[in-house]
Amino acid sequence: MQDSPSGVFHKLVFYSSLFAVLLAIIETGFDFKVWLHGVASTFYLIVLGLNFIELLNQYVQKGIRSKLVLTFDLSIALLVIALLVTHFFADNSSFLYKFLFEKSLIKIALLVSFIRQLLVMEFSFKIVVAHPAQLFILSFLLLILLGTFLLMMPNATYGHIAFVDALFTATSAVCITGLAVKDTGAFFTPLGQIIIMCLFQLGGLGILTFATYFSYFFRGRISYQTQLQLGHVTSANRMSDVLKTLKVIFAVTFAVESVAAIAIYISMLDVPMSTHRRIFFSVFHAISAFCNAGFSTMSNSLYELQVRFNYPLQIVVAVTFLFGGLGFTIVANVVEYLRHQVMRLLFPNRSRYGAKPWLLSINSRINLVTTVSLLVLAFVSVLAFEWQGTLSEHTSVIGKLVTGFFVAAAPRSSGINVVDMAQLAPPTVMLTIALMWVGAAPNSTGGGIKTTTFAVAVLNIVSLARGYSRIEVFRREIADISVKRAFAIICLSVIIIAFGCTLIRWAEPNMSMTEVLFESVSAYTTTGLSLGITPHLSAFSKSVLIGLMFCGRVGALTILIALLNRPRHQSYRYPSEEIIIT
Repeated sequence: MQDSPSGVFHKLVFYSSLFAVLLAIIETGFDFKVWLHGVASTFYLIVLGLNFIELLNQYVQKGIRSKLVLTFDLSIALLVIALLVTHFFADNSSFLYKFLFEKSLIKIALLVSFIRQLLVMEFSFKIVVAHPAQLFILSFLLLILLGTFLLMMPNATYGHIAFVDALFTATSAVCITGLAVKDTGAFFTPLGQIIIMCLFQLGGLGILTFATYFSYFFRGRISYQTQLQLGHVTSANRMSDVLKTLKVIFAVTFAVESVAAIAIYISMLDVPMSTHRRIFFSVFHAISAFCNAGFSTMSNSLYELQVRFNYPLQIVVAVTFLFGGLGFTIVANVVEYLRHQVMRLLFPNRSRYGAKPWLLSINSRINLVTTVSLLVLAFVSVLAFEWQGTLSEHTSVIGKLVTGFFVAAAPRSSGINVVDMAQLAPPTVMLTIALMWVGAAPNSTGGGIKTTTFAVAVLNIVSLARGYSRIEVFRREIADISVKRAFAIICLSVIIIAFGCTLIRWAEPNMSMTEVLFESVSAYTTTGLSLGITPHLSAFSKSVLIGLMFCGRVGALTILIALLNRPRHQSYRYPSEEIIIT
């Protein structure tokens, strides 16, 4: 059956847009001759014109689907019209022409138009093709390979970058780790830094989450199969919760990152730098903090001399990465709980604001208690171990307290440092390793075995010590499957970290075991803190860390499920036997 003229035109627009986007990427990353830039710009305009016609055709055939989508499309349409009018009627030396064409707005419009065309197509994950875990892993692999290619473009760096270093940087960004073999601020150009920022933003939320949400935004619906697959990725309990969870993820992300960027900008007003650089610094570090990515445009992260004693900046960044480490659903649940409590105080006689049992979920309670307990323990320990050490350069008590709090909170998967990590006292180093291993909350941008896993393991030990046959907390019983998952995650983490640590220690005999262990745990838990050995590792050791970062981000258990999961319904059970353990 042949396609209709409308279908043929849609395919023409789509493939020409795809070619134009690829050309724009190559033109941006490589040096073209002047006349080739002119030819490319003309081609971009033609493609944008075709996209404009296709957009009008969609509205003629399907009508207005959403006022929000209509507003978005009108903005793109006005930009396209401005580009066309400026190209044909404005002087090449005018400010408007330079602003629209030399500042890459034409390429941005092209990219947005292509993504708009891509997401209105049928977007569905086929269950018969891949398990949700396989799709999740594949999305990260493709994003890492794309990031590697982009970072190897000549205009992304100030010098040559080897393939293994580009792959390491891309993996570190996509896996929101922050370990760096090259100085992000000095080695990578603004283009390279933007690529890294996009990679850890996409990696922090997940490419499948982005694609599905915006597909729903433009099309107004997503398929049942896609909802089923995304339910595994977003940990939604019910099918009806998938879209709600996606909306929560984007609402929390946009709100926290926006507020953090503004707060960081204000805290940097006294630092001598240009306005556009301050804006980029604020946006970069807001996204990096919330995604627990660990990247910074400064050579020594926030230990750089010009921001080392900027305590408002430290507070903003610390609060931001703690929000990111709590998890999207937990943040939303806590906000809903606090909102309900405030409304109960303001309107005590309204029935809708009456007492609601379990408004704060069991997951939120366990994570909050575990997070606060570990944070308080770490804070007190850091002050005790480092008061006369790395904190001694801060002359005020407030400075010591703020910096100590940051040092205590950073191992929860932040990766941003405000002290010289190589100068930490041995007890602090061991404490940091333990905190990195525990990590952040589930369904968050943080890594580690997760706070719930640690909490379930501790509760299991306490229950066994008391002679209980089940785990009970907050008047709820923990399901056996949760205990099994916690046990599997803990065992896998120890095995993989030990294996990676052994390989690196074998390849780097001149490095101490503590340094290698610290680096391995940091990579697997996607924390990004380092004692300073990352740039000095061999290609083999970097490859091992790449594997650790990838396993830590997608989850070792997820990889095993993707490889071994073959669901079979068993209609029988063998007699149970108790095995002698101790």
